Amino acid sequence: MGRSLVENNATARALYEKADEVLGWSLSKISFEGPAEELVQTRVCQPALFVHGYALFKLAEEAGKTGDIRFALGLSLGEVTALTAAGVFDFETGLRVVAERGRLMQMACKQTSGTMASVIGEEPARVEELCRAHDVEMANLNCPGQIVISGEKEKVAAAVEAARAAGFRRVIPLNVAGAYHSRLMEPARAAFAEFLSGVAFQTPRFTVITNTTGKPVSEPDAIREALVRQVVSPVLWEACMREAVANGADQFIEFGPGKILAGLARRTDRAWKVTSVSEFADLAALA
Repeated sequence: MGRSLVENNATARALYEKADEVLGWSLSKISFEGPAEELVQTRVCQPALFVHGYALFKLAEEAGKTGDIRFALGLSLGEVTALTAAGVFDFETGLRVVAERGRLMQMACKQTSGTMASVIGEEPARVEELCRAHDVEMANLNCPGQIVISGEKEKVAAAVEAARAAGFRRVIPLNVAGAYHSRLMEPARAAFAEFLSGVAFQTPRFTVITNTTGKPVSEPDAIREALVRQVVSPVLWEACMREAVANGADQFIEFGPGKILAGLARRTDRAWKVTSVSEFADLAALA
């Protein structure tokens, strides 16, 4: 992940070199070479996604291919990348924020016994009822018919079985390290709040839409509060996308691996134009 960027662009090389320096370990080596078992660890994966996404954004911006940016939004960890792109803090600060967030969330995973499951093809009200009955939480509302639930392993397992017995269309247990965006992340939330109290936030240069409400956030203190709350709150991703479109966004550019967000956008509204950029060669597809 990211290798094609550093092999073809000096800005990307400088960002990865700076990331290695700031972190004190070789993010670039793990990103480019693995092993996958190390890359997927929360404390590694979050900085890796941040640097990759931000580097892609900077390359597109330098090439004049980002157009008239009106909104920035990112799913979960991606919200920090969006805030950095919007100038709320510089790259080094954004990386430190992401690294601490990942470290604290990995610690919370180890301190608790949590997991997640994806519920496909159901209305939010029915999933919410399932969650109340089994004391778990809705963690991600990604697009119509795709909701992720989160909580203690035994309770999520019971919810999965109950959903299947009740005729839910499809329920898939996820292979994750913990119960992200649920109350089990409270230890991480509290420590992250303390960490962010010492970080300077600036007013964004374009509108950022937060996962916590699906609405714009612009005041530095409100941005800080939203980042803290996001650790234990559901990610309202469908609402974020709809908010951008309702306020004039006519196309999306996804910076990051896998075309995941493009898929969520298509399942929300096929009329939306989305271009995914993951490798250096993908930049040529941008207008």
